[in-house]
Amino acid sequence: MPQPRELPGFYYDPEKNRYFPIKGPIPGSSSSSKTKTNTSTLKSPETSSTKLQEKSLNSFRKLRNKTSKLLQARELEKCNFTEEFLKIQASQPAVWKYQGTDRIGITALEHIHVDVQTLEGRSETDVLLTGSTSRSLSFSEVGRVGQYFDGGVKWMPNCVRNYVKGKTDEHNEVPGPVFRPNGASLFMSSRISCIRLGPKCSSHAANDDPIVGHVLFTTLGSEISGGSVYTLGLVEPLDLESGILSTWSRLEEIASFKCTLWTAEYDYNRHRAILGTNQGGALVDLETGMTSCFLRSKSDVFAQQIVNSGNVVLCGLRNGAIVTVDIREKRERLSGRLISHRISSISSDKKVGSSNKEWFKLSGDIYPSQTVRMPSSISCMVSLQFDDQYFLASSMDGSMRLYDRRLLQRGAVQSYEGHVNSHTRIQLDVDPSERFVMSGGEDCKLRLWSIKSGELLFEDKFSDTVLSTVCYQTHKNSFKAEEENQYKHDFSLGAWLGSDEGLFYMHWL
Repeated sequence: MPQPRELPGFYYDPEKNRYFPIKGPIPGSSSSSKTKTNTSTLKSPETSSTKLQEKSLNSFRKLRNKTSKLLQARELEKCNFTEEFLKIQASQPAVWKYQGTDRIGITALEHIHVDVQTLEGRSETDVLLTGSTSRSLSFSEVGRVGQYFDGGVKWMPNCVRNYVKGKTDEHNEVPGPVFRPNGASLFMSSRISCIRLGPKCSSHAANDDPIVGHVLFTTLGSEISGGSVYTLGLVEPLDLESGILSTWSRLEEIASFKCTLWTAEYDYNRHRAILGTNQGGALVDLETGMTSCFLRSKSDVFAQQIVNSGNVVLCGLRNGAIVTVDIREKRERLSGRLISHRISSISSDKKVGSSNKEWFKLSGDIYPSQTVRMPSSISCMVSLQFDDQYFLASSMDGSMRLYDRRLLQRGAVQSYEGHVNSHTRIQLDVDPSERFVMSGGEDCKLRLWSIKSGELLFEDKFSDTVLSTVCYQTHKNSFKAEEENQYKHDFSLGAWLGSDEGLFYMHWL
């Protein structure tokens, strides 16, 4: 029987007497073809498992990204809701006036938390320190009824405005009285121009607000004498057993000058005062009383702010310039010599290429590139604590702006419309959360803006004189009632306002 011949790609089955195709690669084919066929027809368990894991991982990443976007959208919506709610809250305060304070004439104002020593033991209380046009420096207790003292004057609050919608005066929380003990006013050589709080130290009681260790005072000066720098020590509890006069025994005159002291700042890091005068800027060591000059100018320094951990001071001048001065000790200052500079007096509102360009001279370690000019005399400046590169400034033409020190050449970051001023030094203040800025105006209205958006949130008149001083309450009060339920715990944000007309308190629920 003849043998079957071989056919490429087939084999012969004798039992079935027929040819069958050979599965797999044809013998003699290329190795590349073999590899391609193997990978396309044969899949190992490891390869299938890896691809399954990759597919699962990709699905997880897509789900995670989608979830992240949803969370971001939710947080953004939550943040926007919170901001809008706080704006509404800021636009609806309640305002109280303390009856009997009409003739105080407040020029400086600060609210502090102090330790006191009484017959019953050691305790804590809140205190208002005020300076007035009558040259008096005064000490008043907040929220108490004078149980520590043998007499004095008690001022009660009267609600003059209630902007809270749906809430009547009867249901409003009443702030506590303000009590000024006998002998709590000390008359100085001239009016108080500035009160600044020093660094805070820990309270003796757990979970209580820190107390202020020192307070810095400056007097303006008069025709017959210059201004002076004082400190009041509060590290140790105030001994009220011997009366209020023991408090004034801690008031110490550190230095006196032959010039006008317009403003001051407390340098916590080096325990010194930084002064703005009608001759420039000066430093006073509060331990030794040594004084030195860091800026000489023919234009008065009306406002100052410490930045960069106390190495740099922003000085706002009468001519509208805001200059940046390095106050670290250097050879020039140690030898009594200051570097002279010529600074352009062109306002940031005008074109840099103006043909009427003018210059003014300054002496000090100044950064000319970090100088900005507002249209009129600088009234006030406030640095933001979350980032002291940002600061607010107002001028006496009514301009109010937010600047970034790193971008001064580009002008203001934000502007705030509606402020009214022409010649008055009016104080700005920022709430503890640094969302809002508040200021009085020469039209006797109080205004409040959103720092971020520049939106005017509140504007009204409830005083017949300019509200020139303001300070926020930075901790929570616990008022002690004369009668049951007369005064409640105040858990709102509050601010004290001072004018020639007297003392006001504004709070937000």
